[in-house]
Amino acid sequence: MNPDPLASAKKGPPSEVEHIKSSSRYLRGNLTETLEGLITGSIPEDDNRLLKHHGSYMQDDRDLRNERQKQKLEPSYQFMVRIRAAGGIITPEQWLAMDKIAHEYANGTLRLTTRQSFQMHGVLKWNMKKTIRKINDSLLTTLAACGDVNRNVMCNPNPYQSEVHAEVYKWAERLSQHLDPRTRAYHEIWLDGEKVLDSQDEAIEQEPIYGPVYLPRKFKIGVTVPPSNDVDVFSQDLGLIAIVENGRLLGFNIAVGGGMGMSYGDVNTYPQLAKIIGFCTPEQVVDVAEKTVMIQRDYGDRSVRKHARFKYTIDDRGLEWFVNELQDRLGWNLEAARAYHFDSNGDRYGWVKGSNNKWHLTLFIENGRVQDLENYPLMTGLREIAKIHTGDYRLSPNQNIIIGNVTTQKKRKIEEMVKLYNLNDGLQNSALRRSSMACVSLPTCGMAMAESERYMPILLDKIELILAEVGLREEEIVIRMTGCPNGCARPALGEIAFMGKAPGKYNMYLGAGFAGQRLNKLYRENIGEEEILGTLKPIIHRYAQERIEGEHFGDFTIRAGYVKEVLSGTDFHA
Repeated sequence: MNPDPLASAKKGPPSEVEHIKSSSRYLRGNLTETLEGLITGSIPEDDNRLLKHHGSYMQDDRDLRNERQKQKLEPSYQFMVRIRAAGGIITPEQWLAMDKIAHEYANGTLRLTTRQSFQMHGVLKWNMKKTIRKINDSLLTTLAACGDVNRNVMCNPNPYQSEVHAEVYKWAERLSQHLDPRTRAYHEIWLDGEKVLDSQDEAIEQEPIYGPVYLPRKFKIGVTVPPSNDVDVFSQDLGLIAIVENGRLLGFNIAVGGGMGMSYGDVNTYPQLAKIIGFCTPEQVVDVAEKTVMIQRDYGDRSVRKHARFKYTIDDRGLEWFVNELQDRLGWNLEAARAYHFDSNGDRYGWVKGSNNKWHLTLFIENGRVQDLENYPLMTGLREIAKIHTGDYRLSPNQNIIIGNVTTQKKRKIEEMVKLYNLNDGLQNSALRRSSMACVSLPTCGMAMAESERYMPILLDKIELILAEVGLREEEIVIRMTGCPNGCARPALGEIAFMGKAPGKYNMYLGAGFAGQRLNKLYRENIGEEEILGTLKPIIHRYAQERIEGEHFGDFTIRAGYVKEVLSGTDFHA
């Protein structure tokens, strides 16, 4: 193993971010002093880089940029705060706490993310400490929700296989806890914890897994239970596929090297699918995850951040190299992968009775935004349900929410509240809309090139009309949109996908696998709404007429010759 992580950068000197982390004293930097400054609502970029590891980063309201510039005011700086909860399972009391914090310190909405966590937007600098303190008081955390560490561990909500899910979820929780950063900086900065080290003595504190400079880039883990692939397990740096036999968890197939992000114009960046390398028992999975993270720590590119994700480490060195390195560190060999089958990556909407005789209600939350709208008091309804609910709330990987483990006695009351507040169980929506997902994008994301969350519902209205013309309103087609190519809504796994290229313009991709097992491919570049609809209409009409029984839209676009099949990111730009 390489004792000096900064020496592992093979393509040049360590990037500026590596130096920021190296000199940060385990993620402390100058954050305490910076956050106390009241002259500006912003923070320096060095501190912003470190702040990500604490679960937040600075943004500004881009809708207000021009007007504030005219008034000679600084941008409307604010902070996104992200909560981390393994598997997306929280208590009703925690939901109520997040609702209250969002109204006290953020913009009054909650955003459910594609990694089964919350985001709050609009938190001002002088409210940051109070916000994170109150999140911690609810027994949730923001630590490692962003940054160059392992992010929120995803886990299939699987409400209709409760016993198996409970066991799988337990392992997701253990993975999350084991891979938490050990630095006390979080407690010192946000919770007024006792200071563990000062600038004179760093020997007291260690990061046994991450080391003093943490990982080259973010690292993502997802755990899923077939036949559902709702966590998009092949998009993960480390994907774990539960193998269940006769109701018993035997272990996990291990997939490595997935990731969604890329950069326009740089063919050396691409989305990638994780590859299955073997099988391990449940008791071995934490060891596998730890050693995998440590290999990326030691061999990931610390020079070029666009090339720093784990997928490039594996693609550059080869899968055989990784398996050998992993088994050397483990001291034992993986078993051969076991058989499994995926049939979808979406949610099951409406009421489902679980094997524990409790009920689960999946509600459709369009693009994950929880807010009250006219004739649709979503946030109020979820708040009122939480006040009486005795089970749990489960955030799905598709930005929806499951009211989980509802007793038969409480089911009728919750049904009444769903009706009272006009909540949406998804069943009245088209199958396309139920299968849609969009990132936040404008106005808060600094990366956004085009609208996503605010535009996706408008575009869906028009695509739904085309589907209705040919009787396909109930045909499930995975459709995704992002404001840029960074991949926050996993667009490369959409059977139809749009990545923002410029205001009102998108690259359109076709051909991903319905169960998340195949990437899509660029079909049209830099097109607006009129051309999007004009392009999709004949394809949809032809699909309705020529599809084979059971054939999904992505499969048809390949068979009909619209795009080529892409099973590896190295062929994404070919």
